[in-house]
Amino acid sequence: MSNNPIDQGARIVVIGAGQAGFTACAKLRELGHPGPITLIGEEAHPPYQRPPLSKGYLLGEMTEDRLYFRPINFYQERSIDLRLSERVGFIDRVSKVVGLSNGSTVPYDRLILTTGARPRSLPAEIGGDLEGVFYVRNLADINSMAHHFRPGQHVLIVGGGYVGLEAAAVSAKLGLEVTLIEASQRILQRVACPQTSAYFRNLHGKEGVVLCEDTGLKRLSGEDGHVRSAELADNSVLPIDFVIVGIGVVPNVELAEAAGLTIDNGIAVDEDCRTSDPDIYAAGDCASFPWRSRRIRLESVGNAIEQAESVAKALMGQSSGYEAKPWFWSDQFDVKLQIAGYSQGYDNVATRKSVGDGVSYWYYRGGDLLAVDAMNDPRVYMVAKRLIEAGTSPDPTVVSDPATDVKSLLP
Repeated sequence: MSNNPIDQGARIVVIGAGQAGFTACAKLRELGHPGPITLIGEEAHPPYQRPPLSKGYLLGEMTEDRLYFRPINFYQERSIDLRLSERVGFIDRVSKVVGLSNGSTVPYDRLILTTGARPRSLPAEIGGDLEGVFYVRNLADINSMAHHFRPGQHVLIVGGGYVGLEAAAVSAKLGLEVTLIEASQRILQRVACPQTSAYFRNLHGKEGVVLCEDTGLKRLSGEDGHVRSAELADNSVLPIDFVIVGIGVVPNVELAEAAGLTIDNGIAVDEDCRTSDPDIYAAGDCASFPWRSRRIRLESVGNAIEQAESVAKALMGQSSGYEAKPWFWSDQFDVKLQIAGYSQGYDNVATRKSVGDGVSYWYYRGGDLLAVDAMNDPRVYMVAKRLIEAGTSPDPTVVSDPATDVKSLLP
């Protein structure tokens, strides 16, 4: 683990101006690095929050400037050279420069890759390139689809993960006719237990969303270049006005791969978030890292922040290694889902009902508590987070007993 701080004059370049890129730059200044910092982003906007895009921003409850992490003068005051609307074309590891789309190069002593991930897209041959087919990733995506959100419009949501379900919830709230299709046997199949799937299936059904599981998309058809109908795997045809696709993301590793860095379900990094090149680090959705005897990649705000801060600490010689503490959340209708831990590999689920409408599902592997999904139950979430971080696993039967005070589970 790194305990050798960089030189005070070291030039740090960060590629990717999302949550992780912003956090790395801000943390480096907070920790006292006085040398040049350059943050390069492809979008025209200063770094901004993405989770509210498909919720508060789309609902009109939040203006664009409130999405920004900080106003533009934040970067000027901290001498962070923020370069917007710039695409990086290559990384030259020998000369230690990155090449920009405008033909210029930026030299670095240490490089941080926070290139994020992009949505998986529908193939053009099944109509994925028609107008009216949208993805939920950035401000431009949301701005381009916003005018379609009018009562009575029929939207097809492709994909029953959290992105698709959140888009369905916002659409229904705005008075649209909503059909969601999921090719797997159930929604959230990749990320949650059947109990959590059933909870959200029932929630969406009550709110008028038509939810079709085990239903694939055969093709989209259009008129004058705009999508007008969807043919499903069972040959039924659905008239639609637009489509939102949420079928997962792909880590943006192309720059790193072209530069010869090791790729393993993302840009492979060590416990200090260092890539196979000791002068290049990676953090956020694009990075895969060692965790409990395996390698994982986390797509979450929490991981982007904590990993980027870990990079900054490593560069400043203050690293103790990155130990991920996974947490996630999702807002759908009047339900706030909070997830503590990482549920992959579970073999048993305990259900806990709380006072009011709170319910939680506790994932176990054998006797070990892995994760908890808490719906409208912030108290359970906070306790579960502490239990998981401490490596403490309460007995599932005790957890399920409504007479058990959840705080008594803490060591």
